[in-house]
Amino acid sequence: MILSLRATRVLLRNLNLSAYGKRTTSSYPTLGGNELLFLETDIKSQTRQVLKSHWSSSSTRPRKRSTLSFTTSKCSQRTFLSSSTQGQGSSDVTEDERRKRLMARNLPKREPIPGVKNTILVASGKGGVGKSTTAVNVALGIAAIEQNANVGILDADVFGPSIPRMMNLQGKEPDIDKNNQLIPLRNFGISCMSMGFLVDEKSPVVWRGLMVMSAMQRLVKQVAWAPLDYLVIDMPPGTGDTQLSISQLITIAGAVIVSTPQDIALLDARKGAEMFNKVDVPVLGIVQNMSVYQCPKCGHEAHIFGQDGVHGVAKEMGLDVLGDVPLHIDIRETSDRGKPIVVSSPQSPQALAYKSIAKEVLSRIKTEDLDR
Repeated sequence: MILSLRATRVLLRNLNLSAYGKRTTSSYPTLGGNELLFLETDIKSQTRQVLKSHWSSSSTRPRKRSTLSFTTSKCSQRTFLSSSTQGQGSSDVTEDERRKRLMARNLPKREPIPGVKNTILVASGKGGVGKSTTAVNVALGIAAIEQNANVGILDADVFGPSIPRMMNLQGKEPDIDKNNQLIPLRNFGISCMSMGFLVDEKSPVVWRGLMVMSAMQRLVKQVAWAPLDYLVIDMPPGTGDTQLSISQLITIAGAVIVSTPQDIALLDARKGAEMFNKVDVPVLGIVQNMSVYQCPKCGHEAHIFGQDGVHGVAKEMGLDVLGDVPLHIDIRETSDRGKPIVVSSPQSPQALAYKSIAKEVLSRIKTEDLDR
């Protein structure tokens, strides 16, 4: 995990490379909790890289300790041996294990969302790959497969919410119950919650990170979800604050990565999967969206974004491909009309593709439950 620019500045300001072991005290202002989330996680490896780069250009390599001073109450002072002494001795603890231990420090224990049995994340490394469309249709597919199950969907994309339009709930606002909790809106048998219900559709959300985190905490913890068997969370694209906070604060049954076969999209999909691995969230598999273009008139197929790119990446990472979804105009039109294809054309090949993915997700969740 790469340190943020501000965290990197903290690292470099507190590490006195010219003094070879003399500690400098920095007056850099204390960072907030979100910015410190990964500061300790990679501080060790980042420091090694800085020291190694410095000493490799020097004719003499002093065998002194370099001390890193932290300026926040949440971080403790740590010392690191120089690269010339790190080779002495060995440890049975791997670098990945050390990272996970550091990431777990000072974090609250993961707790399930009240009233929710299984939480499923649908994520992507970048936008525009059909993540929200997949999340909605997979949620509807789960409801179609397990007809007695209560299913919900949470739109965690604060800056670009899609669920209100796709679930035909535009312009509606959730009520508040006697416990001051938001009551999810419902359509097609699915409980829905989104920031799009609370702000005007045409108004941009211009918030800083802490405001986004506060809003997400309310959408997750202060919504009357109960009782739900499955909650599908449509994550924002990327690997930022929202993704990390949700991944580390609530109990998650598994994550689904969505990507197109395009090489550029696959680079970011790989990063998304690696992020979940780092925070101990099981990755259920990858969905290859827009796998092939299907002409609605003649049925001709063309691999616009490349062929089977997701399958190659999944094999390299030891993940399963949950299914392929074609690029078809019916999927786009039904989503824009607020009647997703799983409910508008349940027996179409496109709807059956989503249902097949939903079936794979359910199968893997039950397997994860047995392994716990």
